Amino acid sequence: MGTIRLTAAQAMVRYLAAQKTESGESFIAGCWAIFGHGNVAGLGEALQPMQDVLPTYRGHNEQTMAHTAIAYSKQLRRTRAMMVTSSIGPGATNMVTAAALAHVNRIPVLLVPGDVFANRGPDPVLQQVEDFGDGTVSANDCFRPVSRYFDRISRPEHLLTALPRAMQVMTDPAQAGPVTLAFCQDTQAEAYDYPVSFFEQREWHIRRPAPDQREAKRVADMIRAARSPVIVAGGGVHYSGAHEQLQSFVEAHQIPIVETQAGKSALPWDHALNFGPVGVTGGSAANKLIEAADLIFGVGTRLQDFTTGSWGLMGTAPLATLNVNAYDAAKHGAEPMLADAQAGLAALSALLGGNQAAAPDAGLKTQWFGAVDPLTDAPDGNALATDMQVIGAVQRAAGPNTVAMCAAGTMPGELHKLWKAGRPGSYHMEYGFSCMGYEIAGAIGIKLAEPERDVMCFTGDGTYMMANSEMATAAMMGVEFTVIVTDNRGYGCINRLQMGTGGAEFNNLLRDAAGENDSAIDFAAHAAAMGAVSVKVSNIAELEDALAKRHGHGRPYVVVIDTDPYPSTEAGGTWWEVAVPEVSERQAVREAREAYEAALATRNTR
Repeated sequence: MGTIRLTAAQAMVRYLAAQKTESGESFIAGCWAIFGHGNVAGLGEALQPMQDVLPTYRGHNEQTMAHTAIAYSKQLRRTRAMMVTSSIGPGATNMVTAAALAHVNRIPVLLVPGDVFANRGPDPVLQQVEDFGDGTVSANDCFRPVSRYFDRISRPEHLLTALPRAMQVMTDPAQAGPVTLAFCQDTQAEAYDYPVSFFEQREWHIRRPAPDQREAKRVADMIRAARSPVIVAGGGVHYSGAHEQLQSFVEAHQIPIVETQAGKSALPWDHALNFGPVGVTGGSAANKLIEAADLIFGVGTRLQDFTTGSWGLMGTAPLATLNVNAYDAAKHGAEPMLADAQAGLAALSALLGGNQAAAPDAGLKTQWFGAVDPLTDAPDGNALATDMQVIGAVQRAAGPNTVAMCAAGTMPGELHKLWKAGRPGSYHMEYGFSCMGYEIAGAIGIKLAEPERDVMCFTGDGTYMMANSEMATAAMMGVEFTVIVTDNRGYGCINRLQMGTGGAEFNNLLRDAAGENDSAIDFAAHAAAMGAVSVKVSNIAELEDALAKRHGHGRPYVVVIDTDPYPSTEAGGTWWEVAVPEVSERQAVREAREAYEAALATRNTR
């Protein structure tokens, strides 16, 4: 058996470059890197000569670099992934939040933080976290609970087992998520005689598990027995690429669907059997269907509380699930059907034959759009814009190739209710972890994944302030997308939640936070200073004019508009459990507690 002498870092890069998708592309599409003393000498030297096959991109923050990598994989339905490397210490721990985001959303990403010296000779090194009771612990142990696979590479030959395991996890639809390989900095530079065969090109297939026939029959029997079943379409529909199968299934069996945040755009918004957003940020059409359902059938959903209304919406109707992940399939006493969404829907349709459910009430959709469409219309005059009106302006500017994306704050709820997604992949929402700061970095990832797309990034002033540094990265790389900054001068979403639970307005809007001076941030000037083309508009008409000029800049295009922090879409929605204090001097809090206890009393505890 032939061998080749390489450093461990060189071996890692060479192995990753040889891992291919079914279409012949590199599964690891590139590496995001900020170099420091934990990775510059080892991985830095190894990555430099491999730019043609494994390009390296430089970001400005480790967390947002990882967000970009995650958005890239999410937009490509987990068929490809990216690597992110950092130094030890703060560079590594900056990525922990992103690892949690990827873990919650089941998105593959390879995180390679530098680690302390395996030989412990110079301990404690700069940035080393010392555990007084455990000499094996480093800062990278923070990744353990938020990684689908964690390993510490403290000998060069560890790569022979760790890298194939990492690839297996990232390409397994049931296990997909973040992989962390903590790479000791002296090990990166250490040489070893690796088998040449280790670096042979390998093609990874994304498997499609077929259902167990007994499980398929039980779920088919439940659907056949139901008069008013409803499908809850989740992100698994997208990751499976099961859009055509879902459409064929619902049309053949006359079963309406409702969409989670992750599942939105599973069917076009105007399909007769798509009754739209469900749950806390859902519409009345979907929620009324769920309330009246005699079977709820989740397809590719992890049944998050925003979907179920903290289990106050779904009542006592029987629950069945089709999911590739056993953990998600068996939640809340559901009848599980463990399978890929494409394979599972095909199997169920064959078992159901010509069986059809009762036709849903089409008037529910008409009533819903009648209630909310006026909210997105352009207003008369120069009144302070609402978020709903901003969404309307962007919707009118959007085309068939537009992707609307967002992550946290007010906009996810409004977009779930109001955005009309016309094709799969046209709605990209990170609402599993609802992580502020995902937006700008995520827009880069989407555009790198699908350069032909017209990416519209919604972000509030609060989340813009959380993480805006990759705006400079996008400008430097010439990545073109549009950012709509809605400035309501604080955390308007949480301010409304605070008021809704009886609290006084406190520490959310900037005017209610500690400080004697008014905050007046010029977001357009800030974006321009980082290389973006930017404009501040004063009303919806000016916003529409600005959006019409968004193309052809070869860099981010930023439009800033002041918005009213108070209005939201009152139509639709359902209860969401937020614990209210049992004791308070405020009458409003005591009343909110009474309402909270009344809701708890009616919640279904599956």
